[in-house]
Amino acid sequence: VQLQASGGGLVQAGGSLRLSCAASGFIFKFNAMNWYRQAPGKQRELVASISSGGMTTFTDSVKDRFTISRDNAKRVVYLQMSSLKPEDTAVYYCNRHYSDYDYWGQGTQVTVSS
Repeated sequence: VQLQASGGGLVQAGGSLRLSCAASGFIFKFNAMNWYRQAPGKQRELVASISSGGMTTFTDSVKDRFTISRDNAKRVVYLQMSSLKPEDTAVYYCNRHYSDYDYWGQGTQVTVSS
């Protein structure tokens, strides 16, 4: 299993970024996928999830600002982030949770300046 996240960067508050996670090594279309983030000195938190059928959930702090989507043909899951705030600054990780095991990508840094 490999999860390759990309798309992070430095953006001003109010800006947007789109993260991508390219997956391989498993049957992507049958798996729920998740985005987590970890800010300095804080625990890793679940930001958004998308089921195999396309149902989405979000943590309260990003609702109405972030969207998660997937392209099963390309085996990619996206996190579209809008109206970014300095408190969104973190390393963002793509995740697959399967059979009581977590698979993680390498993370991509998102920094939001005020």
